[in-house]
Amino acid sequence: MGIMEDMAARKLPESMGYNWSGLSFQEKAATGTTGLIFLFSIILVYLVLAAQYESWTIPISVVLSVPTALLGAYLAIRWRGMENIVYTQIGIVLLIGLSTKSAILIVEFAQVLREKGKTVLEAAIEATKLRFRAVMMTALSFIFGVIPLLIASGAGSESQKVIGTAVFGGMIAATFLSLAVVPMLYYVVQTAVERVEKKA
Repeated sequence: MGIMEDMAARKLPESMGYNWSGLSFQEKAATGTTGLIFLFSIILVYLVLAAQYESWTIPISVVLSVPTALLGAYLAIRWRGMENIVYTQIGIVLLIGLSTKSAILIVEFAQVLREKGKTVLEAAIEATKLRFRAVMMTALSFIFGVIPLLIASGAGSESQKVIGTAVFGGMIAATFLSLAVVPMLYYVVQTAVERVEKKA
């Protein structure tokens, strides 16, 4: 699209112009709004979790795990030499939901264990051990499920490859990093919240 715009600016006479249609038009119209879309996606996930757990603090450690998935998606896209296009952004929005799902499996159990009297550290470690298999099973089934998108061919294959690459890389990073990052985030957030509550 950049090459076409450059050629049109140099070659076309002033009496002629050009316009984009379809997906290209949507991509141009969405330029500059990507960050806003991601921000609203994260806020929506946070609000849904806050309503589900009836707590403003529990979802914080879940939402803070999202950057691990975004890092994986970014590295995978760069590794395959792809661009940040509409399909990449669709994959990233999907990743926000998927990475928080893996984090919820750990945080939910950690909170239950904390309420039963375990220390914050014990609850975080034990929840990770208890939910390790569930996290791995759900994540790996999804990761293997998107492999056909990575090797797609035929009509529309480029868009499938981009979505598949973003989701595949993001889920690998979110799965393996979340096993270390999520318990740590839960420990930090829960400890800070309890200190504030004691002072209040």
